[in-house]
Amino acid sequence: MIKKSHLSFGGFTITFFGAILFSTKAIIVKKAFHEISVDALTLLTLRMLFSLPFYLIAAFWAGKQHKNTSLTKKQWFQVISLGLFGYYLSSLFDFIGLQFVSAGLERLILFLYPTFTVLINTFIFKQKMIKSQFWALLLTYMGIAIAYFGELNIDSGNPNFYFGSFLIFLCSITYAVYIAGSGKLIPQVGVTRYTAYAMLASTTGVFIHFLITGNIKNLEGGTALWSYGLLLALVATVIPTFMISAGMKRIGSNNAAIISAIGPVSTIIQAHFILREKIFAGQIIGTILVILGVLLIGWRRQQTPE
Repeated sequence: MIKKSHLSFGGFTITFFGAILFSTKAIIVKKAFHEISVDALTLLTLRMLFSLPFYLIAAFWAGKQHKNTSLTKKQWFQVISLGLFGYYLSSLFDFIGLQFVSAGLERLILFLYPTFTVLINTFIFKQKMIKSQFWALLLTYMGIAIAYFGELNIDSGNPNFYFGSFLIFLCSITYAVYIAGSGKLIPQVGVTRYTAYAMLASTTGVFIHFLITGNIKNLEGGTALWSYGLLLALVATVIPTFMISAGMKRIGSNNAAIISAIGPVSTIIQAHFILREKIFAGQIIGTILVILGVLLIGWRRQQTPE
């Protein structure tokens, strides 16, 4: 039997604006790099520092639910590992990469993660790739190629363009690992408890990294630096995380994934008006193809019997 999720107006609205808030991350990071002297690790550390209290509260609340059983050692290992992949490594790659590529291109490359999730499920979890998924992959990679070479022509003087693109590419892959693993663990652990524990694991990873290689004096950057850290934590992390989770509960994960396709469009528009990044034909065509590919994956998942 095909499982259907009711697309309520409230669920749609929460998910839609949650996706838009998520898309502000690249804008805030780029603004911080342009306006203040800050490195990627310091900015990421502040993001996680301000996010920490909210996820501690969520973890405490989720752990108090009577219906929750204790996690096994294997589940703890999996949650911690996926948390490190999903929000430590991927965020680190993302923040460093944003120093060298535009916000619009970052969001397009990052938005490849659903296609990587399909590949992970195909080659690691041995799920058969169907024809629509193949065409979806083809569309998305064609879109990225068109947008990428268009961006390369505009940003030809940037010596770190390829390096930044590669880091965002790694960000997309590590986030796909997190998503693929989440699909296996959330039914066992619960969405709130899983999200809170994974975020706490990633926060610990960021803090350890900063203590080993960072400079504590960099945190004394003044009001502007802390303001950007707070914006990243609240506007681009905590609030949209809980909005997307609430939306998923109301309309289902597949509908939420499809609605989240607004992300790249939102980032490109914000980047144009806030960061003064150029919008060019290749970017528009590439964005349309990428979104069509992701929508095709999401639509096909909706039609799959569960």
